[in-house]
Amino acid sequence: MNTDKMSIIDKVLPKVLKVVTSKPITAIKDGFMLTMPLTIIGSVFLLIAFVPIPGYGSFMASIFGDAWTTPLFQVVGATFDILAVIAVFGIAYTYVQNEGYNGANAGILGIVSFLIVMKSFVLAPDGITEIGGVIPKAYLGGKGMIGAIIIGLIVGKIYATALNRNWVIKLPEQVPEGVSNAFKSLIPGFVIITLAFLTYIFFEAVFDKTFIETIYFIVQAPLQNLSDSYFGALIVAMLISLLWWCGVHGTAIISGIMGPIFVANALHNQDVINSGGILVAGDNAKIVTQQFIDQFITVGGAGLTFGLVICMLLFSRSVQMKQIGKIAVIPGLFNINEPVIFATPIIFNPIMLVPFLLAPMISVTMVYLCIDVGLVGPFSAIQVPWTTPIILGGFIIGGWSAALLQVVVCAMTVAVYFPFFKYQDRLALSQEAGSDEDTQPEESEMKNPAQSM
Repeated sequence: MNTDKMSIIDKVLPKVLKVVTSKPITAIKDGFMLTMPLTIIGSVFLLIAFVPIPGYGSFMASIFGDAWTTPLFQVVGATFDILAVIAVFGIAYTYVQNEGYNGANAGILGIVSFLIVMKSFVLAPDGITEIGGVIPKAYLGGKGMIGAIIIGLIVGKIYATALNRNWVIKLPEQVPEGVSNAFKSLIPGFVIITLAFLTYIFFEAVFDKTFIETIYFIVQAPLQNLSDSYFGALIVAMLISLLWWCGVHGTAIISGIMGPIFVANALHNQDVINSGGILVAGDNAKIVTQQFIDQFITVGGAGLTFGLVICMLLFSRSVQMKQIGKIAVIPGLFNINEPVIFATPIIFNPIMLVPFLLAPMISVTMVYLCIDVGLVGPFSAIQVPWTTPIILGGFIIGGWSAALLQVVVCAMTVAVYFPFFKYQDRLALSQEAGSDEDTQPEESEMKNPAQSM
C-alpha cells in the first residue's frame, strides 16, 4: 500500500476508534447485549407459532384447539415486548460498571426513570376513555428503544458522576456493604428521579406527549425509515467491511450502534403480524431488520468471505491458499471469518478491499430487491444466533425462499471473489516457488558435499 493511503488511514482510524470506543457507544453496545438471550428464547417460541410449513397452523389447531398459540404469545410478549426495559437497565448498568462501580442500582434507576417519562394509561376501544394504572406495552419494546438508549446514558452518566465526585451519603465502616451501597445511591437517585419528574412535566406541557412518545415520533421513526432504505442498508454494509479492513471489529461496532434500530424494525413487523395483518414491503413492513444484516450481509463472516473460502478449497494452486481454506471452512460455516481475514490477508490489502466491499453491496441489492418485489417475505421478529449456518438460518427466519436466496448470494460471492483470489493465489504460488529455488542449492550441497570441495 502506498504512503499516501497509509497516511490517510493513520489520520482517520484513530478518530474513528476514539468514537467507537467512547463511553456512550461502549455502554450502548455492551448494555444492549443483555437483550440477546431474550430475543433468542422468544424467537424459539415465536418459531413454534409460525413454523414456515404449509398447513402447520391448521394441523396444530386440530390437536390443541384454535387458541393453541396463546401460551406461546405469552412468552413472546414477556420477551420481545420488554426489550426497551432491558436495554435501559443494561445501558445504565454497563456505563456505571465501566466506571468501576456496582451498576445494579443505576440500572434500576434507569427503569424507574423510563417508566416515569411514559404514559401510565391506555385508551379504551372508544378512543376517549382513559384506563389508568396501565403501562402501554408497545413503548416497552420496539417503540421505546431510542428513548431507552437516551435515558440509560443519562442515568449512567449522572450516577457515575455523583460517585466520582463523592456526592454520596457515607456510613461507618461497620455498616454492612449492602446497606452502605443502598445509601450511596440515595443522592444520585434523588437527582435522577427528580430530573425524570421534571422531564415528564415539560414534555406534557410543551408537546402534549410524553418524552418516550416524542422521541419515537421525532427521532426513532425517522431513523427507522432511514435505516430501512436501500441506501441506508448499503452504507451499513460498506461500513462493516471498511472497519474490518482497517483492523476494527466492524460487525460489533455497527451492530452495537444500529442494532437497536434493526431490532425495532423487526418488532414493528411482528406487531403487524400479531394484529392479524399481512406484511407487505413498501406498505406496512420494514425490509432492513437484524435478520437482514445477520443472514445476508455478514453470513459466513463480514465481507461475505465464505465465497472466498470456497474459492480456496476448489481452485487453489498454492499451498498457502489451500491451507487457509481448510482452516477457515469450519469456522466460516458458523459465520466466524477471522482466520481468512487475517491469514489471506484481507486487512490493509488494497486488492482484497474491492471484493470485500463489493460482495456485501451486491448482496444488499439482491436481498432488498427480492423482498421489495415479494420474492421473499419481510422478516418477523424470529431471530437465530449469529453462528447459525447458512441455509438453516435462512430457512428459520424466512422459509425456503430465504434459504434459497442465501444459496444464490453465496454463489454470487464466489463469482465476485474469484478473480481477486486468483491474483492472490498466483502471488502465493510465486513466493512458494521462489522459496523453493532459494533452498535448492543448499539441498544440493548437502546431497553432494564432495562437489563443494
